[in-house]
Amino acid sequence: MNALITLSVLAILVLYLGLYKAKNALLPVTLIGLAAALALSILEWNSGAAPIYSGMMLFDNFAVAFTSICIISTMLILLISKDYFEHISEHVAEYYTIILFALIGILVMVSFHNLSMLFIGIEIMSVSLYILAGIRKHDFKSNEAALKYFLMGAFSTGFLLLGIAFLYGASGSFDLTAIKEYVIANPTGISPLFYSGVTLMIIGLSFKIGAAPFHFWTPDVYEGSPTLITAFMSTVVKTAGFAAFLRLFMVCFAPLHDFWMPVLLVISVLTLFIGNVTALYQHSFKRMLAFSSISHAGYMLFAIVALGPLSGNSVFVYASAYSIASIIAFAVLILVKRQTGSDNFESFNGLARKNPFIAFTLTVAMLSLAGIPLTAGFIGKFMMFSTALSEYHIIMVVLAVVNAVIGIFYYLKVIVSMYFKSAERNEVQSSPYFNFVLGFSALLTIIVGVYPGFISNLF
Repeated sequence: MNALITLSVLAILVLYLGLYKAKNALLPVTLIGLAAALALSILEWNSGAAPIYSGMMLFDNFAVAFTSICIISTMLILLISKDYFEHISEHVAEYYTIILFALIGILVMVSFHNLSMLFIGIEIMSVSLYILAGIRKHDFKSNEAALKYFLMGAFSTGFLLLGIAFLYGASGSFDLTAIKEYVIANPTGISPLFYSGVTLMIIGLSFKIGAAPFHFWTPDVYEGSPTLITAFMSTVVKTAGFAAFLRLFMVCFAPLHDFWMPVLLVISVLTLFIGNVTALYQHSFKRMLAFSSISHAGYMLFAIVALGPLSGNSVFVYASAYSIASIIAFAVLILVKRQTGSDNFESFNGLARKNPFIAFTLTVAMLSLAGIPLTAGFIGKFMMFSTALSEYHIIMVVLAVVNAVIGIFYYLKVIVSMYFKSAERNEVQSSPYFNFVLGFSALLTIIVGVYPGFISNLF
């Protein structure tokens, strides 16, 4: 709870710094505030947390872990924002403030204990993202991204609200514990209204995480939004979406596994194939990352399909590995696009000769996203596959392995461009902030890949 209060105060403070033209203080103050929120969050680990505010919120270890990875990812993204926002607008404080408000919604999402708080958290996050997606007011692609995101987001919110209403109508409560008790107390007499509510919740949450066939907004919104905002959406927002998804199903719907599991199984396999196969045909690196994020949503759904005691660990490790690798990819994309003005794969030709450090870190990121051993991405995939196999979803794992092989092909395209294709180019200019983020993220990816116990046994 202390982290949530800290971020709320920080967002207002940053807004006032912008009002008084203290541009140079924006980034340091934001990072110090985020570090304080991270420390306060970690202090709540193993604190024996109980629901607070009449059962509205629960800051247990699950919430602390996902809050921490979301704050750390946001700090890394903001570090590479140095001088980025100045190219777009003079009102830099707005960007920091809206990102912080989105993060506040995310913290509510990962720690809700009442369905009304889930809705509030999603809406705080979503409204902030609608603004961030279209914040380049004179860019038609950014305007289109914001409009599509707003329309699809409002549409998915309708499903979510109707699902919450049905669950309330059947169980008589928004509280997760009360809903769980209703399911346990009525093993054979559950209302059809409740089953309808579960189905609508799946549809609404699938929109938020970009799972097929509710993924249509993802590539266009990711491509049209400013690259830094795309990095935030594809990492922090997706992590929060899966944390909320997993918390709801672990607490409330686990006894109804036989009802919703086939639905999520189909969604998961469909997401994998649509994401990976479509990514194969992309010529834009940014659009490839968008379709890649869809496929990774398919992998993370494994933990919910095979719901069990290991699901929390699996999602946390996979989301952490995916977020860190994606931040590297988007950071390098910002540098390359700043030099060449293009985000095509050809823009990376010969990068290794002029910028070996940048090329190495991007290689680590691509190998991690592809799930190659000795990277965090491999550990994440291994844990997902192990979770699925523990519930005997053998066919699903075989299909996932096929998709992993497809993924290796388009991730290696970037590495081939950097190391084996020559081009006349100048050295890419990189600031110390970028170098720190790239080096730290690549090192963390390798450490988790070599010593997975570092984060794999938290729950």
